Parts: sequence; C-alpha cells; structure tokens
Amino acid sequence: MMTNDKVERLIDANINRLREGLRVIEDINRYIYDNGSLSSRLKNIRHLVSKAYDINRLTYRDIINDVSKGSTDSEMIRESIDSVIIANFSRVQESARVLEEIFKLKDLELSNLFKEIRYELYDIEKSFFIEA
Repeated sequence: MMTNDKVERLIDANINRLREGLRVIEDINRYIYDNGSLSSRLKNIRHLVSKAYDINRLTYRDIINDVSKGSTDSEMIRESIDSVIIANFSRVQESARVLEEIFKLKDLELSNLFKEIRYELYDIEKSFFIEA
C-alpha cells in the first residue's frame, strides 16, 4: 500500500522538475531568443505551479535514498540549444501529467490546473518550433 509520505515525495519531486524545466525554457527564450511573449507565458505557468507548492513537503524529500538520481548518458549530451529546449519541454509536460494524475487522489482542482498547464505547454512548444 502506498503511504501518503510517498505520494507527497512524488508531488515534491515533480513540482521541482516542472519548475526547473520551465526556468530553463523561459531563460533561453528570454536571454538567447529575446522572446518576451513566450518568456512571459512560461513565467506565468511557473507562478501557477506555486499554487501546489507546500513547504511541508520538504519533510518527505529523500535525495540520499533516491534510486534514480543519477543521469543517463543521453541526459548528459545536448547538441544544440534546440535539443535543450526539446528535452525540457518533454520534462515539463511529463511532470505536469504526473501531477495531474496524482492530484486526482488528493485535490481535483489542482489536478485540473496541471491538465491546463500541460495543454498550455503543448501550445507553447508549437509556438516555439512552428510559429516562430
């Protein structure tokens, strides 16, 4: 049986992953591409994610015993700025999906928020690669 501690740990990890990935994409759009529009959309999402942040989840963080904290070979290689963007779009979309599913157990409003975030990220990704 899954304990609440483990669920909170999962939420904490995915909120961190989502915020970190958003910051990478946001900063590339801000500092490399000077794209204020996409940068602003990403910043807004980062602030929406804060609605789910709970400092009490730090109690459940267990970095020392994380069984998958190492990086794979593919995570260590980036061939271009676009490959960094692609990796981070995947990261944030996957994290949003995990949070959407897990919050179905705890808070349907937050589950719906992460669903909306995920779809917004799909749209931003398209804007970046297709409409830019």
